[in-house]
Parts: sequence; structure tokens; C-alpha cells
Amino acid sequence: MTPLREGPSRDPEGGYRSLVVMLLSPLSFALVFACWTLFAVLGLELKATLGFGEVAFAALLAVPMLVGGLASLPMAGLAVRVGGRRVMLGCLLLICPFLWWISRASHYPEFLLAGAGLGLGAGSLAAGLVYVATQGPRHHAGLALGLYGAGMLGAGLSYLLLPLISQAYGWRLAPQLYLLPVLLVAGLLWLFADDPVEDDAPRRERDDEEDPPPRRGGMWRPLLRLACWRLWRLALVYSFFFGAFVALALWLPSYLMAQYQLPLGRAAFWALPFPLAVGLGQIVGGALADWRDFRALRWWVSAFVLVCLFLLSYPPFTMQIQGVHGELVLHFSAPLAWFMALLVPMGVGMGIGKGSLMRLIHRDHGDDMALVGGLALTLGGLFAALLPMMFVLGNEWVGIRSAGFMFLYGSLAVCMLVMLADHARTVPRSAA
Repeated sequence: MTPLREGPSRDPEGGYRSLVVMLLSPLSFALVFACWTLFAVLGLELKATLGFGEVAFAALLAVPMLVGGLASLPMAGLAVRVGGRRVMLGCLLLICPFLWWISRASHYPEFLLAGAGLGLGAGSLAAGLVYVATQGPRHHAGLALGLYGAGMLGAGLSYLLLPLISQAYGWRLAPQLYLLPVLLVAGLLWLFADDPVEDDAPRRERDDEEDPPPRRGGMWRPLLRLACWRLWRLALVYSFFFGAFVALALWLPSYLMAQYQLPLGRAAFWALPFPLAVGLGQIVGGALADWRDFRALRWWVSAFVLVCLFLLSYPPFTMQIQGVHGELVLHFSAPLAWFMALLVPMGVGMGIGKGSLMRLIHRDHGDDMALVGGLALTLGGLFAALLPMMFVLGNEWVGIRSAGFMFLYGSLAVCMLVMLADHARTVPRSAA
């Protein structure tokens, strides 16, 4: 396990800086994620208005995740070079014209392109992760990273506000209203946050000592390090929890409307406890990982989530049994309360897994947080982009609406097998 380098001592403003980091970074995360989940609610109205099908709706949800996944690793590297605050600020300003475009667009390709523009906001997520990891409190890094990851509660903001705005003023006003808080947080980052320079000189000195002098093609050397499996171990597991949460947060309102015949407002309301549970679990998981090196926790959390996904995968069914005194007919259909009783604890488990894993990544790869953290977000974004299509294929080809949970169950099972194989390979040399 690579020890985290403490670096030079903080200046007297360190407490102020840590407070700014822990407040503004999660807030920017929440706003970016709220913008990503615009189509989770508004897309249902667009589908009715423009008349496109389920596959087109899934593509509308997937495009921001796809672009965001591809942008995460480069933006994390850029944050190391120019500063996390600058990248976060630039990405927040970058998504503003695309929010305005959504309010004016009238054709499906326009919404796709605007969604791709929103995906560039993932640069703010990746840069914020590097910013919190390097400028947040070192002794409570897990709590700081957990609070930052809890910015996914921005999905709850969309669930609450968008149906109300849409009913009162029409859906086109909603993206415009998101512009004001995005610009406000960007202004707060510009005024109160900074990219300290006191650590830059020591870092350059270490780079000069450990790396050969810059040469042509040197900018690609960090990417060549991705050939090392050690960098993928925790990032791969984290990507499942991140991607599964993002995809479910996007898909839940549509699923609840179709499965339980709920109107849009009620479906969004019933979807709200899931991101709240994940956000709370992420804070708890990060705090636990500060207290103790809970490497075994990933196994318990994965097993618990696996059981929940198995139960959520069961579709309504009818069973006919030839009994002694005649035919017995058994019918099963999970009510909404049963569904939520499984979904919310699963969300807490996913959040604990995300929070503790990110703290482990920070502990094992503190000097490579941009590379490994960016890799985790990239894999998670690409996985999240794949899931809406898998959910649709489950509906259209398999004919079972809960097939999406079946796919998540299978994906987690494969992920746990990879964890098991890696554990078996590394345990003779060091305790995992």
C-alpha cells in the first residue's frame, strides 16, 4: 500500500481553505448532477411531445454520461496542471449555453447535442475530486470525499423542482432557472476558492527527482501507467457503484411511471429517497474509512447490494400448481412499498461502498489521485451510459421491465469474481 505523502504544512489559512473546499465543491457537484438529470424528468415530457420511442429516450439519457465518462480522465489531468478550481469554474460556465439551448431546442438531434454539452460538466466532477483530495483536510479525507460525493443529491433537486416548474410554467423554463444557481456557484468559486501555489514547487522538485527530464511524448507517460493492474483494482469496483447509481437515478422516474402507473410528479417524488439514501451512505462510508481501513467492507457491501438486486429483479408472475384437491394459482406482484423497502437500503449500501472505496483510492494512490480517481469516474460514466440501453433492451426484447435489475445483478456478480481473482493473486504477498 502506497503511503500518502503529507507534503508541506498548511498555512494559517488552511482551515478557511478546507471549509471553502468542503462547501463549494459538493455544491458544484450537486448542480452539475442536477443538470445531468434534467432529462430524467423533462425527457418524459419530450418523449410525449416529440413522439420518439424508448430507444431514443435511452439515448437521450446515455449521451451526457458517455461524454462525461470520456471527459473525466483528461479533465482530472488538466486539474493537476492548471488547478482544480479553474477547471471546475470553466466547466460550470461551459454548461450554461447548453442549458439555454435546451430551453430553445425543438428537434430531437438538438437535445442530443445539448445533452452531450451537459456531459462536459463531468470535468467539474473530476476536477472537484482532485481539488478535494489535495486541498481538503488530510485527517478527515474520507469525510471530505464523502461529502463531495454526496453532491449526487442534486438528482433529488431535479426530482422535486422540475415537475413543479413544468406544471406551473412549462418545461422550457426549467433549464433557464438552473442557469442562475450555476452562475452563482461559479461566482463563489471565483471569489472565495483558490488554487494554492505553495505545494507546486515541492511537487516539481519531486517530479524532477523521480522522472527523467521532459522529452517528446512525455505528456502521454501518465496514460502508459494505466497498463498497471494495481491502478484498476479499486477503480473497477467503484465504477460499478457510481455507474449503477447514476443510471438508476436517471431511469427511476420512468420506471415507476410505467411499473406502478404513477403520474410524473408522484413518480419523481417516490424516486427521491434513493439519491438521499446514497448521499447519506456515501458520507457514512467515507467517515468509516477515515476511522479504519475497511477493505473487507467492499465485500459485505457488494454482497448486500447483490441480494437487493436479486430481489428487485423479480417481475410480477403467476404460478399454477397442480394440487391434490385441484389447481393452485399463486400470483406475485411487488407493491410500491416493497420496492422502496428494497431500493432505499440498497442505496445506503451503494453509498457506503462509494464513500469507503474513494477513501481507499485516496489512501493507496494519494499521489496519483487524478489518474486513479479520473479512471474510476471514466469507467463509471461509461458503465452508466451503457445501462439505459440495457434497460430498454430488457423491455423491448426480453419483455420484462425489471430486466435492468437483472443486468445490474449479473454485472455486480462479475465484478465480485474479478475482486475474488485479484484477492487470490495478491493475498500471498500482502494482506488485502
